[in-house]
Amino acid sequence: MAEQVLVLNATYEPINVCSVQRAIVLVLKEKAEVLERSARRLRAATRQFPWPYVIRLINFVRVPRHEGRKITRRAVFARDDYTCQYCGAASRLTVDHVVPRSRGGRSSWENVVTSCAPCNSRKGDRLPSEAAMFPRANPRPPAPSVFIAVAAPRRPKSWEPYLV
Repeated sequence: MAEQVLVLNATYEPINVCSVQRAIVLVLKEKAEVLERSARRLRAATRQFPWPYVIRLINFVRVPRHEGRKITRRAVFARDDYTCQYCGAASRLTVDHVVPRSRGGRSSWENVVTSCAPCNSRKGDRLPSEAAMFPRANPRPPAPSVFIAVAAPRRPKSWEPYLV
């Protein structure tokens, strides 16, 4: 938990999680500033540095919303709040293509949802209208906070004001 640092854009929007080492490099290159720090110190041969928990980039970085964000099972589950989008179950989770790949469906954020194994099996390679099974919410690209939750499931309390 203490080895990860929350990275904020210049506008204080959370955009990423990085290692302490990467955060220190960004601070030393004057590309970021430390907003939240630990009482612990990082020691080098001739200097000491604050142990960062939260850093803010000095210059605004344009972050691609979903084009560059890889679809992973963990990210799909987090986006869908770890519940089946057909029945609401929270166990035996899998990923389902709303429009099956065998029917021309793509592996995109707009076409994958969390499904429990029984619902996924029951739907099979049918369209939602053919199976009379529709996702509870329209699938869409997740917010950046989803990727932060996946990268750091246990977050320090010092991050909370920046993740609201």
